[in-house]
Amino acid sequence: MLLPAAARLRYKSFSQLFKTSTKSNARLILAPLFTPPSITRTMSSAVAKRLEGKTVVITGASSGIGRSTAFEFARTAPKNLKLVLTARRIDTLKQIAADIVAEVGEGVKVLPVQLDVSNPEEVKTFVGKLPEEFRDINVLVNNAGLVKGLARAPEIAEEDINIMFNTNVTGLINMTQAILPIFKKRPEGGAGDIINVGSIAGREPYPGGSIYCATKAAVRSFTDALRKELIATRIRVMEIDPGQVETEFSVVRFYGDKAKADAVYAGCEPLTPDDIAEVVVFVAGRRENVVIADTLIFPSHQAGAGILHKKST
Repeated sequence: MLLPAAARLRYKSFSQLFKTSTKSNARLILAPLFTPPSITRTMSSAVAKRLEGKTVVITGASSGIGRSTAFEFARTAPKNLKLVLTARRIDTLKQIAADIVAEVGEGVKVLPVQLDVSNPEEVKTFVGKLPEEFRDINVLVNNAGLVKGLARAPEIAEEDINIMFNTNVTGLINMTQAILPIFKKRPEGGAGDIINVGSIAGREPYPGGSIYCATKAAVRSFTDALRKELIATRIRVMEIDPGQVETEFSVVRFYGDKAKADAVYAGCEPLTPDDIAEVVVFVAGRRENVVIADTLIFPSHQAGAGILHKKST
């Protein structure tokens, strides 16, 4: 994988590759309409080589962006990679692990781990319970997160407030603190990647989303501050902020009401989890001195948190 699929240049038909003049002395001119396959293979091999031998931890890996990210890492570096997939749904994780190995082979070792990031005690014991071969972690993808309801103050349920902050903020910070000592033991002050999945909501708060927006704004502040704190190391701290993505996100927001969730995406072509996963792996696969610190990703019909064009249905 080189770039998000939408950014790749496609091969044109033979007639499109060349332009000819009507003059008798016309020369055949090659138009630069595609990336030669040799260059594509070389760049792809470079990314795979950079990821080779690494251990990647992904939270919230049982569905959506987390699941897609696991597959994208495996497909990009299928010869020598370790994946630690965490979520609350262990049976789902086991199936994903089996599906990954079936697709890419035994070069990718996958460890499913049941973990609720909103539970500080589980996070504290996470690293110590890993098998020795999975403890030398190189990449942490803090993906686990959720939203509950559209209530406005003063009618926001305390339970919803707590679960959003405990998962989206405290859970992310605790996971980072659990993994960071591993990174800091490495030479030159430390090395490793922390990739936090934020949201456009952390940049542009909207009515009915005050708590969720506040949690993602907190993630953004934590990410930016952490990057500055680690400036003397080789530890990269990066944030990826998706706009509208179709996942279980809206189903959870509407407490399992699929019809309401589907209505959110009616008349739109939202991003897919694969779109975001490609960007996650892309930033992780850059040369060590390259930090793609901040990424905001919209589908073409979106220009802000509440700025969307919907086709009439």
